[in-house]
Amino acid sequence: MVWFNDTTGETDDLTARGDFHQIQTVRAYWEAMRQEGRLPRRDDINPRGMASALEQVFLVEQIAPNHGRMRLAGMAISDLLGMDVRGMPITALLEPVARSQLSQALGDLFRGENVLDLWLEAECGIGRPALTGRMLLLPLVGCHGEPDLALGCLCTKGQVGRAPRRFSITRMLREALPTPAAADTANTFAEQPRPLTPPKGRPNLRLVVSN
Repeated sequence: MVWFNDTTGETDDLTARGDFHQIQTVRAYWEAMRQEGRLPRRDDINPRGMASALEQVFLVEQIAPNHGRMRLAGMAISDLLGMDVRGMPITALLEPVARSQLSQALGDLFRGENVLDLWLEAECGIGRPALTGRMLLLPLVGCHGEPDLALGCLCTKGQVGRAPRRFSITRMLREALPTPAAADTANTFAEQPRPLTPPKGRPNLRLVVSN
């Protein structure tokens, strides 16, 4: 069963336990790069800011509505599939039944509206022991000024065993991002009202009634 939860930034109980510390490192760095609630730009991201999680980090670019491919990926990501994953669709990390679930959620991600937090479980078999994972996807603004990129982190617990290892989605959290507060330009540039005063050297105007 897959759970799809819409959240508004509350701390999830699984997160609070401190599981998958690389996820927390990447999220904290992404939050630090946000200015006044706006999404970070691709050029703002410095790998040294996530040095302890680089093997689990990847970058996804939107290639079509609801579809993304890997541009960069750490070694831990490639080890899961037993090959270089650059240029591959992000859904290649998932079992076929889970791919449409992620694709549907990518639409809101690439509009900069959501953060995606996925809980994963790999199918077991001969040479493939129990393996669970967690994937975080955070929107980024690309060179065209649109949120067509995502910073990702995928952590696993257990032995990878015989590759490829692909995952089903056991839980998906869609965290709605608050809209940045718009600058109040009207208040900034509007002329302040001034009291009406008569011109200097002239008497005040008076109403004169003539019978």
